[in-house]
Amino acid sequence: MGIRSADDDEVRRIMRLAASRLLERLPELTDELVARTRDTDEAYRRMVPTDDHWQSVYEAMETGIGAILLPRPERRDLQQAERTARRRAEQGLPMDSLLRSYRVSAQVMWDGLVGVVTEEEPDSLPVLIRSATKVWNAVDRQAVAAAESYRRREAEMFGRTAERIQALLDALLEDRADAALVRSAAAALDLPELGRYAVVITRLPGRGGHADDGSRPAGLGGVRLLWRMRPDYEVAVALLHDEGVEELTEALRPHVLGCAGISPVVEGLAELAQARRLAELALRTCTGEGPEIARLEDRLPAALVVSQPELAGHLSAAVLRPVLALDPADREVLLGTLEAWLRCEGSAMRAAGQLYCHRNTVFNRIRRIEQLTGRSLARPLDIVELALALDAVRLLPAG
Repeated sequence: MGIRSADDDEVRRIMRLAASRLLERLPELTDELVARTRDTDEAYRRMVPTDDHWQSVYEAMETGIGAILLPRPERRDLQQAERTARRRAEQGLPMDSLLRSYRVSAQVMWDGLVGVVTEEEPDSLPVLIRSATKVWNAVDRQAVAAAESYRRREAEMFGRTAERIQALLDALLEDRADAALVRSAAAALDLPELGRYAVVITRLPGRGGHADDGSRPAGLGGVRLLWRMRPDYEVAVALLHDEGVEELTEALRPHVLGCAGISPVVEGLAELAQARRLAELALRTCTGEGPEIARLEDRLPAALVVSQPELAGHLSAAVLRPVLALDPADREVLLGTLEAWLRCEGSAMRAAGQLYCHRNTVFNRIRRIEQLTGRSLARPLDIVELALALDAVRLLPAG
């Protein structure tokens, strides 16, 4: 027991002697470590300014070597490692580069300790060798503390970045974006201020309208998509580049299980709020019967109806009141026939094929609609009134 105590005392003496001498050479050690790190690691050269790197290494070496002279409760090397790691995470330095720097620093420190003892007490080198494990373990503890601190800071920054991105998207989509915010959003989202954009809104009954496997494509062909999730719907800002709304629509079809509305193309980030309103309007023209993607430019009459529900309600009552007063089964037959006839551009033959009946049956039902409403499907103005009234019946809540 006494021999071991004497050995431990001798190790502590040699280590303190070497540490004291290394502190006197601290600027030279710092120069060596910084040079070796920057010569072998491009990330340090690109992401960490030389002055910042030198100062942090100097402080870390001073604290780490000084820790040898202090009782364990007073050591501050782990806190120093944590502070440095947070700083490097903020600078974007890869963690691998940070951890490699600790291996290099261990080599530099150990070489320095060996050099001091070799110069001043070469006979004590075997004693110093017995302390090697403790030296390397101390550096390992610093590296572990640095890695944990780096991960925590990285997670904090990622959360704040994600929140900021969502906040910027919200501001752009909700008409809260002035010129300065548009510039900030363009930089943060890596989007051009001026470019060809469209907004997509998807919805399923009771949930979002996107594919229910949780996947949300970040890009489709030449289109880049940025998604904003809401409790009952999802919004995507689409950077179209050279693509058109038609290509976007076709690319989205496999990913949309419910309904989706797509705005017309707008020419910059400052117009996204308008595009979002138009996409919402397009979405409201969907009937909700199976997967459906509505482009506003294809649904303008229906969009007029849903944007003016009170007026549209008066129109449907004025034009279709006699049809709506029929018993439900008879009413649906006539409304379904009118819908098919309009969809088939006035072709009784095509409408009959969709309705699974004879074309004469279609003619008979059309005549009955004309008699009940006092409108003629041979007059363009009457067709417009009947089509808009039918949209009002299909798209607006009953009553």
